[in-house]
Amino acid sequence: MEEIARARFGELDVEILQGDITLLEVDAIVNAANNHWTMGGGVAAAIKRAGGQEIEDEARRQGKKPVGECIVTGPGKLKARYVIHAAVMEMDFETNARFIREATRNTLKAAEHLKVKSLALPAFGTGVGAFPPTQCAAIMLYEVNRFSRHSQGLERVIFALFGEEAGRAFAGELSKYQSPVHKETM
Repeated sequence: MEEIARARFGELDVEILQGDITLLEVDAIVNAANNHWTMGGGVAAAIKRAGGQEIEDEARRQGKKPVGECIVTGPGKLKARYVIHAAVMEMDFETNARFIREATRNTLKAAEHLKVKSLALPAFGTGVGAFPPTQCAAIMLYEVNRFSRHSQGLERVIFALFGEEAGRAFAGELSKYQSPVHKETM
């Protein structure tokens, strides 16, 4: 995993990493899912490959939910304790800002309910959903910043991103939340 950027939102550490979300040692990883919980492409397929078919089986048993909602499953063979599946689209693979915002909010609520200290998220909807990474970064980082003001226990949020475009988008958006640091000249 390559670190791209890091910041602090109150007591919450926020990191932007480039790499495979399934390799992270965190309490929970997040699947950018469809609302039927089939894990056929993108981040979902990577999670299923690394964690096993049992993750999809457990998710599908919970039944279809509205887009924006989340469910939780076990991790299968992953290092995490949980997989939070956030429905960012229906089976048509189309998403929008409202779906991403609701899925992000509900993911953070689920993480707090599970009492996790560390959480890894992908860039919701930017793969098969074709949502613009810059808009996704703005929405997701805004929601994490908003959540950090009342968070009770979550200490670390990692955005594990695939592709340079998403990395640049999230790093650029994260920089808007940081105060400039001036180094003294000697």
